[in-house]
Amino acid sequence: MRRAPKLSLFVLLFATVVSNAKDAAPAGLPEWMGGHWCSRNGAEQIEEYWLTAAGGLMMGMSRTVAPGHETQFEYMRIEPVDGVPTFLAQPGGRAATAFKRTDGGSEWVRFENLAHDFPQRIEYRRNGDALRVEIAGPGRDGAERRIPFEFKRCGD
Repeated sequence: MRRAPKLSLFVLLFATVVSNAKDAAPAGLPEWMGGHWCSRNGAEQIEEYWLTAAGGLMMGMSRTVAPGHETQFEYMRIEPVDGVPTFLAQPGGRAATAFKRTDGGSEWVRFENLAHDFPQRIEYRRNGDALRVEIAGPGRDGAERRIPFEFKRCGD
């Protein structure tokens, strides 16, 4: 019996949960992030999938694949916490770390958690079929550290 790839089952599960939700998406969720985004840095491939807002939340996942290295992954969601859109990151499937929305516009959003070590800020900016993601905060030496990721829409 042939088994479906795990990623496809995961996406199907997300889509089923979200499509069955009955609540309207609350204001402030960055629906423009929705879609399949890809980035390549040399041999390293990074993908992010974001489902558009439904049922009061957005759900996403990311994976990084590089030849000769273990795949990294992260589960993500954006949902209101105490009335504020909050980015919840679960790298490697660990417990969620919350980053509250602190600023944003029509196609950009910033989430922050100044109590977290690194990153303390996560920012998404959309420009057509491009999505720029930047994580930032103090490095181990205390100096500001910024790591940008440049994504384009993936060919599905």
